[in-house]
Amino acid sequence: MSWQSKKVLIVGLGRSGCAAAAAMVRLGAAVTACDREPVKGKEIEALRQAGVEVITGRYPDIASLAPELVVTSPGVPAWEPPLEQARQLGIPVWSELELAYRLLPAGVKIAAITGTNGKTTTTSLCGRIFKEAGLPVVVGGNIGIPLVKETGEVQPGGYIVCEVSSFQLEAVTSFRPQVAVVLNVTPDHLDRHGNLEGYLAAKRRILAFQEADDFAVLNYDDPLSRDLAAAAKAQVLFFSRQQPLERGAFLRDDVLYGNLNGVDIRLCHREELSLKGNHNLENCLAASLVALALGVRPQSLVATLKTFPGVPHRLERVAEVNGVLYINDSKGTNPEATMKAIESYPNPLILIAGGRNKGSDFTQLAQKMAARVKYLVLVGEAAPQLEQTARAAGINRIYQAVSFEGAVLEAARAALPGDIVMLSPACASWDMFNNYEERGDLFKNLVRRLGRRPAATSEREKIEAGRL
Repeated sequence: MSWQSKKVLIVGLGRSGCAAAAAMVRLGAAVTACDREPVKGKEIEALRQAGVEVITGRYPDIASLAPELVVTSPGVPAWEPPLEQARQLGIPVWSELELAYRLLPAGVKIAAITGTNGKTTTTSLCGRIFKEAGLPVVVGGNIGIPLVKETGEVQPGGYIVCEVSSFQLEAVTSFRPQVAVVLNVTPDHLDRHGNLEGYLAAKRRILAFQEADDFAVLNYDDPLSRDLAAAAKAQVLFFSRQQPLERGAFLRDDVLYGNLNGVDIRLCHREELSLKGNHNLENCLAASLVALALGVRPQSLVATLKTFPGVPHRLERVAEVNGVLYINDSKGTNPEATMKAIESYPNPLILIAGGRNKGSDFTQLAQKMAARVKYLVLVGEAAPQLEQTARAAGINRIYQAVSFEGAVLEAARAALPGDIVMLSPACASWDMFNNYEERGDLFKNLVRRLGRRPAATSEREKIEAGRL
């Protein structure tokens, strides 16, 4: 369609909103971009210079502005005034993901990956598989690169692997991936979606516009993912690490197999996988199905499974300092992710957790910590709630830090050779940081400082007192 002079309103000026505004103005649209917060920065000024009318600190009146399309950033809830007003006036509301989909050239094959946990690892692994198979691929979406920013890089007939969040799926109206993956569904973002049913309904939209010649890849071992098969119009491919399947991807005698057409294809032994842990085994099974469904040769797929190193901020090995291993799992932003992280290592564990609770219940996490964590260091808004739940589960060695730096230094002080200090917060980062990447980067920098100079108790006390 022609965008020349069409009036488009972008709501939200985070990464996705800025990318959408820049894309629309390049296509000749008359773009207004707004944010309820008084945001500033180079990207905002660049939009103004490109001809975008930028409104910050408030929302414009939709009726007087009369846009023909509203594009919403994933961080903007559906109940925000401009989105509600647009729907009342019959103005289409698209997510940035939907806009990107509409801008893609013909013949592009899309693999879209969602789930409560494992999205980034599986998306990155799939992207690496396609790249190493010699196929033209672009990786984007919720992984940190807005897909609308990448549409110009996609070759006709090429491949897109995109991580998709529940926020992005709320406002899709035609998004049709050839392969849609739902890795797992556990309670998350309940502060946004209201309850588990609302969250699941958003996840289900990844399947909504698929057709019979597409594929829906679902986790047979996860009841909520498995039950989505009833809503799928596409061909369902299950993956399971717990039992063999007639069709799909599965583990048998510790060997990974794929089967799309009645013939078992041996992939590799689980010990040959570069990624470790049961959760990563599931990610590898899902990625294998994506690759096989889109025509990647099994031998090429296996080569990548054996060498893929993982992603930053997800069980990322930072350093070993004085015999203590430091692990950055800043991307563990919900209890289920943190439970999987602490199951991945047999060593005595000192856990740093806390941040902003997204409506989660920490009871099961506390029970898991009681069996695995020798010392719990808490920080951020959710620290009091986490401590109360942890003590109810029988955990007594708990320290509440008043700063993130103090939390890291307290963990280092308490650690002995052979221990693991792990940052896996079970919470969002927004109380103290802009995103989980910023939190993980600070953790890594603090650990590297420990490597240059062992942390002293007095130094930790100075930080806690606000003098350092």
